[in-house]
Amino acid sequence: MDGWFWSSAIVAFVGLIGLLLYLIISHFMPLYLKLGVAPKGSFGWPLVGETLSFLSPHASNTLGSFLQDHCNRYGKVFKSHLFCSPTVVSCDQELNNFILQNEEKLFQCSYPKPIHGILGTSSMLVVVGDTHKRLRSLALTLVSTTKSKPEYLNDIERIAIQIMDAWKDKKEVIFCEEARKFTFNVIVKQVLGLTPEEPQTSKILEDFLTFMKGLISFPLYIPGTPYARAVQARARISSTVKAIVEERRSKGENSAGNKKSDFLEILLSANSLSEDERVSFVLDSLLGGYETTSLLMALAVLFLGQSPAALQQLRSEHESIRNVKGKEEYLNWDDYKKMEFTQHVINEALRCGNIVKFVHRKALKDVRFKDYSIPCGWKVLPVFSANQSQSTCKIFTPFGGGPRFCPGSELAKVETAFFLHHLVLNFRWTTEGVDQPMAYPYVEFHRGMPLKVDRLG
Repeated sequence: MDGWFWSSAIVAFVGLIGLLLYLIISHFMPLYLKLGVAPKGSFGWPLVGETLSFLSPHASNTLGSFLQDHCNRYGKVFKSHLFCSPTVVSCDQELNNFILQNEEKLFQCSYPKPIHGILGTSSMLVVVGDTHKRLRSLALTLVSTTKSKPEYLNDIERIAIQIMDAWKDKKEVIFCEEARKFTFNVIVKQVLGLTPEEPQTSKILEDFLTFMKGLISFPLYIPGTPYARAVQARARISSTVKAIVEERRSKGENSAGNKKSDFLEILLSANSLSEDERVSFVLDSLLGGYETTSLLMALAVLFLGQSPAALQQLRSEHESIRNVKGKEEYLNWDDYKKMEFTQHVINEALRCGNIVKFVHRKALKDVRFKDYSIPCGWKVLPVFSANQSQSTCKIFTPFGGGPRFCPGSELAKVETAFFLHHLVLNFRWTTEGVDQPMAYPYVEFHRGMPLKVDRLG
């Protein structure tokens, strides 16, 4: 019995040593195989590489110590080992633009596998090739038919007014919470036709918040972990969405000729979509319309509070728009097109706030651009927060670029503009204490950006 035990122990020990040697060799092998090709850099520790240092929190309007140190040491383009893969990191504006414009030619979207597990394999964020083209084409159709419709614009304004009416007896609000409440109510109404009062709305929100926490957590699927809870929350959201879709489908079949022409109806009429793709499409819409838009709003409000001259110019623009409209009259698409300074405010918030720090790509072949070489199969991370000094449209990439440019970017701007319209005409505000936006790498205000608010007039 003792002999069997020691034999098993020796086998297990040898196996462990073999595994460690494999991890070490597979980690450092690309460093030597491509030594004469890849940019300068370092790989860090086996398995984890330099990922933890790369993801270290820092002020969102800075590169962070990891990128700054590596750029100083190796230049704007360097090699590293991130997310379990040999990686070329680019802080070069021209190379970043080159990467985005050569999607599916030289580079391809390549998010870590745990992201696939939580978003779903049909998510537009992770699919590639013809599947992505098909889903993105549908997204562009939905946005183009939605963005200027009075029903959609009126919903945005109604929800903004409801949010701010609730501030009537408050001296302080946690603005990030208010912004998220606004964007969630808008996107759920737009995508699923649900109002804030309906039970399904609160159910989706509860599961969606769990989903969001797990999206940026350590990808360990053990019951009780944020990642596992997020995967389970996605399954519950899927069931809720499928039930809503089925209810709408049955209503449409029973009332031919009286169909709605909203987002969900267009989604139902898209025969090229599978049921899983429909659910993923809704979840992608919730994700894009909730977190990024609310963060854009928070950054705009923060920067306006720090710039009295810009705030006054913005208020003057919206007063001139409101002065030619009736007191209760809703804004329309023509009004939005008149908000020229508002667009400058939004673009500056996007530029300075660095909402999207980087994206995941991989090289489909050996790529050479100027003096930079990227080996085939390596991960590539174009870092957008390195583009602080960008001033031309060609390299200003807050919504990505190329074939994966965010299809909902205009909706985010419309919602932000309409919310700012009612905010600047009805309130003055000051930030309460210091609450700097931090990159984790997702951008977040640690305290939720408390604001002291006073109603004008």
